[in-house]
Parts: sequence; C-alpha cells; structure tokens
Amino acid sequence: MVEAAPRHALLHAVFLRRLAEASTAPSAQARLGHGAFVTLRFVDLLGLQRVRPDAFGYQLAAMDRMCRELPGDSTETAHLVGLVQAVADAYRARDAQLAVPALLAYAHYLEDELLLAEALDVLETVVRVGGDALRPSDRVASRLRVARVLRKMNEFDAAEEAYEDAGALAAAGGDRRSELLSRIGRARTAAGRGNLVEGEQCLRSVLVDADHLADRDLQARIHQEIAVVLNARGQPAEAIPQAWLAFQLYEDEPSRMRVLNDLGVMLLKVGDVEAAKRALTESERCAVSQEVGDSASIELMHCASFRGDQVGFERWRERCEARSERMPPNMLADFRLKAGIGRARFGQFDRADALLATALRTAERAGLHEVAFRIERIKNGLLDCRHAWRASLDRVAEPKFLNAAVREVSDALGCLVT
Repeated sequence: MVEAAPRHALLHAVFLRRLAEASTAPSAQARLGHGAFVTLRFVDLLGLQRVRPDAFGYQLAAMDRMCRELPGDSTETAHLVGLVQAVADAYRARDAQLAVPALLAYAHYLEDELLLAEALDVLETVVRVGGDALRPSDRVASRLRVARVLRKMNEFDAAEEAYEDAGALAAAGGDRRSELLSRIGRARTAAGRGNLVEGEQCLRSVLVDADHLADRDLQARIHQEIAVVLNARGQPAEAIPQAWLAFQLYEDEPSRMRVLNDLGVMLLKVGDVEAAKRALTESERCAVSQEVGDSASIELMHCASFRGDQVGFERWRERCEARSERMPPNMLADFRLKAGIGRARFGQFDRADALLATALRTAERAGLHEVAFRIERIKNGLLDCRHAWRASLDRVAEPKFLNAAVREVSDALGCLVT
C-alpha cells in the first residue's frame, strides 16, 4: 500500500494545485479544485470522534453555500454536491459507510479525467474515514482502485503491493472475481515495468480461471490486456484478433471504446490506415473519459502523419498539447514520441530530435524501461535516415501483416463504424 501522508502534511492539498495554477482570476477549474479541497475536509469530519451537532450544522450550511457557487454545468460539481449530501446522511446515521459510494464514484471520475493524484487522495480518504467499519467488499474495491491509479502513475512497487494486499483480502473473503482482478493488475504491472513475457504468461494463466467462472467482463479484460502486451512485443497481427474478441465480449460502452482505441493503434502498425482511422475516430467521438479521448487524439495525430496529412497532424497535435500537462508519464512520453515521428515524417528533423529527447527523458524519469528503449532506438535511427527518412519510416508499418484474421477485423470495423 502507498504510505500514509505525514501528520504535519495538509490533507487534500493536491486539490489546491488547480487554484495555484490559475494565473489571473480563478477559473472554473480553480474553483472546482478549491471546492473539492473544502468538500474533502468536510468528509474528514466523519473520522473525528466528537463533532457537536450545531458545529456540523454550521459546516453543512457553509458547504451548501459553497456548492451553489460552483459551475452548474460541471460533472465534478454534481459529484461534490452528492458527496456533501452523503456526508450529511452518514453523520445523521452515525455510519461513515454511507459516504463510501459517493467517494468511490468521485475517485472514478477523477481517474477518468487523468487527475490521478487527486483520485488517489480520495481513495485514501475512503480507507481512512471508513476505518474498521468499511465493508469487506469496499475495502477490496478501494485497494484495487488504489493499485490501478498507482500503476497509471507508474508507481509500480506501490501498485504491486496494493494489488497483493487486495488479492489477499479478496481470497480471505471468498471473492474469487476480485482475486482474479488483482492477478490481472499484477500482470499489467509486470508488463508496465517492461517484462512483457512475464506479463503475457500471467494473463494467459488468469484467463483459464476466468473461463471457468464464465465472467464475460473478466474474459474481455484479459483478452484486451493480452492484445496490449502482444502489440508492445511487436506482434500487432496477433494482437488484433485478441482485441476484437475483447470488443465483442464487453457489454459496457466505455470499455468498448477503450478497446476500439487499442485496435486503431494496432491496425495502424500493420498498415491498415483506413481501418485504423475509422476505429480511432469512433473512439474519440464517443469517448466517455478524458483518458480515452486523449489517447485517441494522440493516435489520430500519428495516423495523420502516417498518411502525410500535415494539416491534420498539426490540428491533432495542438489538441494534444493543450492537454499535455494532465497526461500521466506513459501517455506524455507516447505523445512526444509520436509528435517527434510526425515531425520527422515531414522533414523537420531538428524539431523531431528535440521532441524525441523530451520523450526519452519523460520515460526514463518514470521508470518506463521498455518505452525508453524504444524511443532511444528511434531517436538513434533518426540520425541515419535524414536523406531517406520517408522510405525508412514507412517501412515500419507496411501492410504485410494483413492475414485472414486481421482482414476479418478490418472488414467488420467497416460495417460497424459509420
């Protein structure tokens, strides 16, 4: 598990970053950050032994006034308003557990918006405020989510520890599904560290147990993760059928859009540009989270440079650049890498070299060894291909891998996506 913050640290200070980043008058994001900080401090009252009813009533009235001043058209405002009401209900019933669903929902929203440090703070609040009264299912769920956020932040040691903790709790409670989710998470952590062989082996082992449970969602997750690992190992043609199977198994739209984004990446690697563009465009258009939208935008930028569309490349690059400050390290490194490749494809070698150097530093600082190795290899190759750069880069994704399985997926996408 992630270590607890020191006692002298200001709880929830991470939410004040948005306020600190406001250059002039407080923006909507700054007001939401401040509102979230105040709301989480209000939640902390549930963890105190004695809070007088009149003092709590005063705080609740102040919170109601604060909520009315937040942007009315914001999804985050709705989460904060719901959280304030949940805390009021929990205080009256003397049951902190009543606030847990609202906290978990808010953490999920923050994670989808790539506000990962804030999501982690909320999840830690669940454990701290819930204490011993936290239901076993919520205890397992909160630890699994903590592990997932830590993994996305590339805090692999802490993520692995949290996954192991969640798996042990799930096994003790007979929660087989959560136990398998823990194993999936540990496999993803191994792959994130660069151990792709171990990651794939672990995932295929978990798939056998998931098949016995006949759990479609679990099966879909594992097929998707196997596809991601195969693609990272340089086997996109083998990855594509796995990703398509995951797409067919998933029943919820957000997960289907995430897989569609993965499919676009893999199809571009094998040179099926039109199918890749269809998949990515649909994923970006229907994105239900900032994470999926940003990932699809990066790949559409990459797709545009592959096709020689410089106007499209610049349009998607600017959109990604505007969101780059909130990207986690792995996504930011990927964006810089693909922006650098795009610059090279248009003959802008000096700018390409600078972007690839930035991508390499980002990957190295985050401990993304496999990504750093790949970036370094491309960066070194850039020096040798200034005079034959287009032929060199185009050869990477020639459509020579279009086997029957890949063609079947490509044809299905043509019918599915309009």
